[in-house]
Amino acid sequence: MPLSLATKPTKTDSGLVGPGSSVENKTGSWRTFTPKYDEEACNNCLMCWFYCPDAAIKRLEPPKKVGFDMDYCKGCGICEEVCPADAIEMVR
Repeated sequence: MPLSLATKPTKTDSGLVGPGSSVENKTGSWRTFTPKYDEEACNNCLMCWFYCPDAAIKRLEPPKKVGFDMDYCKGCGICEEVCPADAIEMVR
């Protein structure tokens, strides 16, 4: 594949593929684990938001801190790993 095609989403018979195509392709149904969020424990550091590979964590208006877009969360658990306040637990 030419490098220029690998830098932008491409429409195929199966749908949109390539970088940035996850907005169109909802991947939340792949999930085995679901994030369980403890808002009281959250210190709003936003490490989970920064490291989420699918942009499934959304910054919310106060007093809420973050929310999870389950249409895109694959349950990878990176948010749990990077949370210094242990405010996120992955559950089956």
